[in-house]
Amino acid sequence: MSEHRRKPPPQQGGGRAAARRSQSGRRAAPRGASHAPSASFASEGEERPYGGRAEARRAAKGGRRRAADHGAGHGAGAGGGRRGGGGGAEGGRGRGRGREPEKKRFIDYPRAGKYGWRRFVPSWKQVTGTCLGFFGLLLATAGIGLAMVDIPDPQKTAEVQKNVYYWSDNTQMVIAGGGDKNRQIIDYEEIPKSMQDAVVAAENATFWEDNGVDPMGIARAVFNMAMGGSTQSGSTITQQYVKNTYLSQEQTLKRKFTELLISVKVGGVKEKEDILAGYLNTAYYGRGAYGIEAAARAYYNKPALELDTTESAFLAATLNGPNLYDPAGGQGPGASAKENTERATNRWKFALRRMVEIGKLDQSERQEILAKGFPEPDKPKPATNKAGQIGYLTDLADNYIIANTNISRTKLDQGGYKIHTTFDKKKMAALTKAVKKVQDENIDEKKRPETDKYVQFGGASVEPKTGKIKAIYGGSDATVHFTNNADYTGVQVGSTFKPFVLSAAMEYGIRNPDLPPEQTPEQRTIVSPKSIYDGDNKLKVKNYDGTIWHNEKDEEWHQRNDGDESKGDIDLRTAMQFSTNTPYIQLAMDVGLDKVRETAEAAGIKKDNLPGWRSPSFALGTSAPSAIRLAGAYATYAASGKQAEPYSVESIESKDGEVWNHDSVAKVKQGIPADVADNVTDVLRTVVQEGTGTAAKPVDAQWPTAGKTGTTDGNKSAWFAGYTRQLSTAIGMFRVDDQAKNQKFLEMYGTGGKDSIHGSSFPAEIWTEYMLSAMKGKSPQQFPEPSELGTIVGEPTPTPTPTPTETEQEESPDPTPTTEAPPETPDPDPSTTCRPLDWECRQNENGGNENGGNENGGPGDPGGGQPTTESPPEEGETEGNENAGSWFGNN
Repeated sequence: MSEHRRKPPPQQGGGRAAARRSQSGRRAAPRGASHAPSASFASEGEERPYGGRAEARRAAKGGRRRAADHGAGHGAGAGGGRRGGGGGAEGGRGRGRGREPEKKRFIDYPRAGKYGWRRFVPSWKQVTGTCLGFFGLLLATAGIGLAMVDIPDPQKTAEVQKNVYYWSDNTQMVIAGGGDKNRQIIDYEEIPKSMQDAVVAAENATFWEDNGVDPMGIARAVFNMAMGGSTQSGSTITQQYVKNTYLSQEQTLKRKFTELLISVKVGGVKEKEDILAGYLNTAYYGRGAYGIEAAARAYYNKPALELDTTESAFLAATLNGPNLYDPAGGQGPGASAKENTERATNRWKFALRRMVEIGKLDQSERQEILAKGFPEPDKPKPATNKAGQIGYLTDLADNYIIANTNISRTKLDQGGYKIHTTFDKKKMAALTKAVKKVQDENIDEKKRPETDKYVQFGGASVEPKTGKIKAIYGGSDATVHFTNNADYTGVQVGSTFKPFVLSAAMEYGIRNPDLPPEQTPEQRTIVSPKSIYDGDNKLKVKNYDGTIWHNEKDEEWHQRNDGDESKGDIDLRTAMQFSTNTPYIQLAMDVGLDKVRETAEAAGIKKDNLPGWRSPSFALGTSAPSAIRLAGAYATYAASGKQAEPYSVESIESKDGEVWNHDSVAKVKQGIPADVADNVTDVLRTVVQEGTGTAAKPVDAQWPTAGKTGTTDGNKSAWFAGYTRQLSTAIGMFRVDDQAKNQKFLEMYGTGGKDSIHGSSFPAEIWTEYMLSAMKGKSPQQFPEPSELGTIVGEPTPTPTPTPTETEQEESPDPTPTTEAPPETPDPDPSTTCRPLDWECRQNENGGNENGGNENGGPGDPGGGQPTTESPPEEGETEGNENAGSWFGNN
C-alpha cells in the first residue's frame, strides 16, 4: 500500500507543530526513538516503548535509517514534489536528532560504549591517573605530616638509668636504683671506635651517608604488616634510635608511619654522632643490659671504653636478638646455650666480614681475630644485687648523698650517676666473716630458742683523721633484715660512753663546790686520770657541791657496781679499767652533765643521740648513738682529738662529668684538745692490756690498741669499741624481733650458753677477729705519749688498789646476775626500750627506759642503776625524731 494512502495517526496532543505535521502528511517520529534522557516516562506521562538506554539507542538508529529511506522515496516520486521534499526534510531532521552527543561523566567508569565485562576494565589512562594521584596524595600527606610533626621529648624510660656504685679502689660494687632498667648513658667519646664500626657494618652500612630512612625497608615492613605477615622494625640505625628514644615498641602502621616522619626530621637536625651514641645507649643487649656501658659490664666486666674489636663485634651481634645470641642461652625453644653460641659465632664472623667490606677493618687483622677464636663472654650474673651487705651500703650512700649534696631523691632515682664510695671491699668481707664465725660458733636458735633467737649484731669501721667509713655490718641480709644495724637502732651503748666523761673532766674540769653552778674555766679544776674517787657500791649520787641529788620525786639514788662489789677509793684510770660505775657517775655530776654532753658532741656524737642528759645515768651510757657514730667518736681520740664527720661517698659523676666531690665539703676540726685526747687514749689502753677489754690483746700485740667495753642493765645490749692509730671500730650486740609490731629489746641472759652477755664477750671477739684481718699488712703506729695533765683530786686511803678479779680479767666474764635493789630506794620496774619509728611503743621524754635506760645495776660490764625519773628536757631541746641518731642526719 502506498505511503500516501496511509491514514495519519491520531493526534497525541495539541500544538501548531503537530497540526502542521498532520496537514502535511508527515509522520511524527515515535517518542521512544528520541534521544531524550532515559526516564521511564515522557513529559506527558506516556510510557516509552523501550526498556533501557542501550535498547533505545539501537531503536533510534533504526528509526533514523527508515526516516532516511522514507525521505528519499518522497524525493524520487513525482519529480521531487513538495511531499517528497517534505519527506527529505523529515529524514534530514531525523538524522539531526539521532546525532545529538550524550552528556559525558567526570569519571567514565564503568566505561561507556563497552559491553559486558569490558565495561569494568579501566583504560590505561585511568590506571596511570590513579597511580599518579595516589603517589601525589602520599607525597602531600607526607609533606603535611613533616610540617606538622615535631621531634617529641625523649621517653622518660629512655632516660632512666641505673646508678653504679664503686668500692674505694674504684672497682664496681653494684648497679642499683634508677628504675628497672640496667642502663648507664655514656658520651660518644667513651664508645670505642671498634664498637661504632661494628654496629654500623652489621646493622646499617650506609648510616653515615643516608638521610635516616630506607624507603624500601619501610615499604616492606608496611606491606608485611598490612598483609598480616610478620612484623618488622625500622631498618636503619636512625629509625631504631627514634623507636627506642621517642616511641613505644608496638608494631603498628600508625607507629611505623610516625617513626618514619620523626626519623626524617631527626636525620635532618641531629648529628650522626649523636644518633649513633643515642642508639648504642638505648639498645637492649640482653642480660638486663640497656646501653653499651651496661652491656660491656654484663658480658665482659669492663667499661665500654676498654672493649676491643672482637668483643665489639660480638656485642654488635647481640643487637640482632639478644635472647638468641647470648652464648649462655636464652628463654624458649631454640635458645639453648649450644644453639645460641653457634648463632652468635656466625653473626660475630659476619660483623667482622662486613667491617672489612666497608673499609673499617683490614683483612689481615680480621684473620688474626678469627684465629684467636670467639670472644667467650663471662657467665651471667645479676645486674643488680642488694643481698647480703650490699643493700645496707647503697642505702647509706644514698642517704648521705641526699643529706649532703644538691641531688634530690627524685634525681637520684632517675639514675645515671657513678657513685664512688669509701667502702673497702676487703674490710667489708673481713667484718662479715668475723660476725658469721662468732655467730655460727656460739648462737644456736634450735638448741636455745628462748635465748638465742632474734640475736642481732651491728658494727662499723671508720678511718681516723678522714672519717671514711671503711666497713659496716648491717645485719644478716639487706633483703631479709631491713633495719641497718650499723646505723641508728636505739640500742644503748652502756659504759663505752665513760671516755666522754673522763674527757670532759680533763678539758673543762670539775666545779668548785663553794661557787654557783655556772663557773668560768679559771674557777674549775682540771682533773688528772690519777684523781681519786669513791668506788664503793651503792654510793649516794651527789651534786657538785656535796649535797645529795634528788629526782623530781625528791628521791635519792644509790648507784651500784657490777656484782655489788665495792672498790674503795680508786683512781679514774683503774675505774675505767674495770668499768666501775660509781666514780664516773659522780665525776659527771662534778663536771656537769651539760659539759659531758658537749664533749660527746665535740667527739662526733650527734645531739639527737643524746637525750636524757640531765639524769646522772646519762654518764653511764643511756644514750644510743649508732655504731657508725660511736666508731667515729672513738676515731677522734685515735687522731689526737681531730674530729672528722663519718662519710660514705667520695665523689659523684654523671655523663656530664663530676657533679660533687667530698673534698669540697670536707671539714676536719680539733674537736677535743690533743693533750686531752691522748690522755684518754692512754687510759683506754689500760682497759685492753689489763682490764675488761683483754679480748683485744692479740691486736694490741701487733698494733697499739685502745678500747672500752659496754653493757647495759637488763643485759639488753653489749658493746666493744676500740681503735688503733689507723682504724676505729665499734661492734654491738642485742636481741630484738625485727618483724614484731611492737619491737622490744630482749634480755640476753643465757644467750650463747653464757650466764650473761657483756662487751668483753662476743662483741670483743668479733672486734678482734675483724681487726686482725683489717690491719694486716699495716705497720704499727704508736700513739702520742700523753702529757701530764690536770690536778690529782682526792686522796687515796691506805687501802691498796684492788686486784682485778678473775671475772673481770676473763675475756668473757660471767658474773652471777644481781637484781637486788638498793635498800634506800624501791626497785624500779623494768620498762620497755622502744625501737625507732615505733610509735605504739611508748617512750618517756628522754627517749630511753623510764628509769633512764638501765634498770638496777645489771651484771657484766654494767651501765649501772639510775634514778627512776629524770628532769624534763629544756625548752627547745630535741627529744628525737624518726631520723634521730641516724649518722648522716643533720650534717
